[in-house]
Amino acid sequence: MQNYIVCIASEHKGNEFLEECQNAGWHVTLVTRKDLLDYPWAWTSINEVKTVEKGASQDDYVRAVTNIAGSQPIDRVVGLDEFDVLTAARAREHLQIEGIGNSYALRFRDKLRMRNLALEIGIPCPEFVGVFNLKGINEYLEKTEAPWIVKPRTEVSAFGIRKCETVGQVWDVLTDLDNRNTWRDHPSQFLIERFIEGKVYHVDSVVSEGKIVASGVSEYGTPPFSVSHQGGVFTTFTVPYKSKERKELEKLNQQLLEGFEYQQGVAHAEFLQSAATGEFYLLEVAARVGGAYIANVLEQASGFSLWREWARLETATKEKPYKAPKLRKDFAGIVLCLAKEETPDTSHYTDPEIVYRVNKPKHVGLIFYSTKQKRISELLQSYGERITNDFLAVAPAKERYDD
Repeated sequence: MQNYIVCIASEHKGNEFLEECQNAGWHVTLVTRKDLLDYPWAWTSINEVKTVEKGASQDDYVRAVTNIAGSQPIDRVVGLDEFDVLTAARAREHLQIEGIGNSYALRFRDKLRMRNLALEIGIPCPEFVGVFNLKGINEYLEKTEAPWIVKPRTEVSAFGIRKCETVGQVWDVLTDLDNRNTWRDHPSQFLIERFIEGKVYHVDSVVSEGKIVASGVSEYGTPPFSVSHQGGVFTTFTVPYKSKERKELEKLNQQLLEGFEYQQGVAHAEFLQSAATGEFYLLEVAARVGGAYIANVLEQASGFSLWREWARLETATKEKPYKAPKLRKDFAGIVLCLAKEETPDTSHYTDPEIVYRVNKPKHVGLIFYSTKQKRISELLQSYGERITNDFLAVAPAKERYDD
């Protein structure tokens, strides 16, 4: 009897996931937006497609999945994009399908819930407060040092974050949000957090039966907040395997996922290291594959694909149980930026360490691989400057992901 998996994708991503589900012999249904049908999906790995309108709500996606259940049994529902995590959880709850439910999924979507739980299990976070009670907010601002950031609880990356240097600026931002008179922009949908200068790292994991079976530790060259608000070239690269930072981050990540009681799937956790004290703080953790080609970089360095391992976890059965991947310890990195041209030509970049070129309109991206960490550092430095001079375009910071 064939198994059925429904994959929700409100953005174009996850082809490797779809391919691996098809390879496992599962019937694959993709639920996506009509306007994404012209994108290069892995069509030979998709048995059928159901569409929703571009501005579809979460309810619209759940309705679409429910309609699928009317004609075929569904064994798994998976959300491939960050915004699909809660949608898939709601669909599973509605149809009573195995997997995490909506309340649990909020641990990986709602940054306020995330921080409250992290503190309970002993993971440090920058001092924060929910935007609910006026007295509580004022007390928080009095006892913490500027600057602060006002951060959306459920947006992704650095979208919608506002940095405030004074108490007055904080209240100006909250007043502006309140005056918009929409629930999405209501001040309670945000939190206030102390801004800490430092390096940002990410740990990307594969979790099976509550245990981390594969992971990678990487460092952002420039924190995502700075790239999104000030422009520039995005980079991320493998952290040396014997470094103190890597060992500490691996320990923190294990404590985090165990404390969150995460049993199966992939996770993308970001940690900030204070430039002043060296202490690590949790920024966020998500139950999905990280964006900006992070999975491709990790695959080059460590030899496993986050997308494919996630699919293998989802399609594993008693007859065909999941087997953890073999790992290698090499190095990789990426340089990525917005480009002025619609289809940038990078053919004049010819270093043999270039193993992947991003093929996306108005983007330039190169992934490098080497057995030497020093060589990756040299390439990222060199190409950061070359791409800046040759292609870089700077766009205004978006307030929302879908603007």
